[in-house]
Amino acid sequence: MSRIAVMGSGAWGTAIAISLARRGGHSIALWSFEKDVAATMRDDRENKTFLPGFRLPESISIFEDPGEALANAEIVVSVTPSQFVRSSYKAFAPHLSAGQLLVSATKGIEDATCLRMTQVIDEVLRREGLELSSGVLSGPSFAQEVAAGAPTAITIASADNNLAARVQREFSSKTLRLYTNDDVVGVELGGSLKNVIAIAAGIVAGLGLGYNSNAALITRGIAEITRLAVACGGRRETLAGLSGMGDLVLTCTGSLSRNRSVGMGLGQGKKIDEILAGLGGHVAEGIRTTSAALGLAQRHGVEMPIADQMKAILMDGKSPQRAIEELMQRPGRDE
Repeated sequence: MSRIAVMGSGAWGTAIAISLARRGGHSIALWSFEKDVAATMRDDRENKTFLPGFRLPESISIFEDPGEALANAEIVVSVTPSQFVRSSYKAFAPHLSAGQLLVSATKGIEDATCLRMTQVIDEVLRREGLELSSGVLSGPSFAQEVAAGAPTAITIASADNNLAARVQREFSSKTLRLYTNDDVVGVELGGSLKNVIAIAAGIVAGLGLGYNSNAALITRGIAEITRLAVACGGRRETLAGLSGMGDLVLTCTGSLSRNRSVGMGLGQGKKIDEILAGLGGHVAEGIRTTSAALGLAQRHGVEMPIADQMKAILMDGKSPQRAIEELMQRPGRDE
C-alpha cells in the first residue's frame, strides 16, 4: 500500500483522489487550502464547491494542515492553481523529505518568470536544500468524467524512468490508463498551451462560425503549440500524442472545458469580469497562461499569432470578430 498526498482540492485534485480510492490499495490524503471546503468534504463526504455529485470514499482523509497531509507520503501529487504553486511549495517545503516522488498535475506557466510548473517547484525546493524526483501528469481528462469512472488515458512524463513506471503502476486502474514518456518539456507545455487555444475555440463557437473554422483553429493551434514546445526542448512527436493533440481536441470541443466556456462568453459579447464571476471559483488557466506563453515565445523567437490575438482580446478589450479577421488576413505561407 502506498501513501499518496494530493495537494489541492479543486475539481481535478478531487477527481484524482477519487480515482485512486476507486482503484484501491492506497492510503490517500487530500489537502485543501480552503478550510470551509475541507470541513464540508469531511462532514458530507462530497466536494460541493468544486466537484459536486461525487461521493468521497472513506479511504480519502481530508486535511487542512499541509504537514499532516504530507506526513509519510511516498508520492505527492501537486494540483494547486498555477498562480499559487510557488507560494504553496514555500509552505510545503518544511514538510517534504528526500525520497518522496513529486507529480505535478497543474497545467500552466508562471506569469512573472515564464517557468513551467516543475521548474517553479524545483526552484523553490532547491532554495530549501531539497531535490526531489519529479514528473508531470497530463492529458485529455475532464475531472467530472474521471470521477465518474469514464475510461480515460493520460501521460506521466519524467526524466526518472523509475518514477514514471511507479506512477503508471500505482495510478492505473480499470478506468484510468497511463502511458509513460520522458519528454517533460513537451508534455508540460502541451498541457498548458492548449488552454490558450481552447479560449480561441470557444470564441469561434460563440461567434457561430461553424465546424470549418473550428477545425482550422485546432489544426493551426497544434502547430503553434508544437513550434514553441520544440523551441523549448520538447519533441514534436509528443505534441501529436495524448498531452498534445489529445488534450487540445478535448479542451477545444468539450462542453465541460472552462477555457472554452470563457471563449464562448467572449464570442457572445460578454465581458471577461462577468465571465469569470460565473465560474464559481473555478480556474480557467488559459487566461493567465496567454501572457506567459507569449513571454516564453518572445524569448525563443517563436511566432504565436493565435495567442497574440487572445492576449489582445483578454487584456486589451479587442473585438473577437476583429481578431478573427486579422488571423484570416495574415500573409500567406507554406503549411
